[in-house]
Amino acid sequence: MSEATTGRGCDPFYAGDLAVIGRVSTASNLTLVCEIGPDGTVRESASDAGVRVVYKPVRGERPLWDFPDGTLAGREVASYLVSRALGWTVIPETILREGPLGPGMVQRWVESVDNHTERGDRLDLVDLVPAGAVPEGFREVLRAVDGAGAEVSLVHADDPRLQRMAVLDVLLNNADRKGGHALEGLDGTVYGVDHGICLHTEPKLRTVLWGWAGEPVEQELITDITAFVEALPGTIGDSLAEHITDEEIDALLTRGRRLRDDPVMPLPRTSRPIPWPAF
Repeated sequence: MSEATTGRGCDPFYAGDLAVIGRVSTASNLTLVCEIGPDGTVRESASDAGVRVVYKPVRGERPLWDFPDGTLAGREVASYLVSRALGWTVIPETILREGPLGPGMVQRWVESVDNHTERGDRLDLVDLVPAGAVPEGFREVLRAVDGAGAEVSLVHADDPRLQRMAVLDVLLNNADRKGGHALEGLDGTVYGVDHGICLHTEPKLRTVLWGWAGEPVEQELITDITAFVEALPGTIGDSLAEHITDEEIDALLTRGRRLRDDPVMPLPRTSRPIPWPAF
């Protein structure tokens, strides 16, 4: 039984018609912004209440050499299921369902803070600053040269909400945590999006959130991970098996046990620890 048909009441998110209203042009894979009317039909006017979502059809996925074709939407759903099973709200609700271009990932839209207009041009959760000028409350990840030739520091907020995302990325083996994939919601939650290249069996962690590397993980998070590891071989694993392979579930379990037994954030292990581009 699909995620969209498991007794979700009358919420149009699960079965309402998707009306395409835009496209995220910077995304590697086809990423469409859609709206669903309040009764499950396409909205007739902008004044109607409705649900805004992101829709990534499987047919719009770009082939990758190291991930099987047609699996990215399922990996997005599986990543959400892991976040949900941990009791964390890092990933917005994500399902696999039909859309105007066939089956694909559908994720609830996040209304996010625009720091450059709403908060007087504050830094984003992940940002660039002049080299070495790391503001209070931020951690430096690396120094580089920007497109204009200026030396800059890549920094991220020293924020427990973002740190929880960094821990989730270790569990998910996230190969693509860009700065633009960390959103500060208007509701005060920090959300992570774009999890299509997660949950590989081989080490793939690439992230801009290296500021906590080598530091202990908070006990509260380890408590959640311990409970997750114990529950994974049961119904959680069954739900994940609809989207990823048994080998990938076993690798997830191994990563969870490793964090439980050695609760320290890993250090970079590859020559490409940061995704490109970083935003």
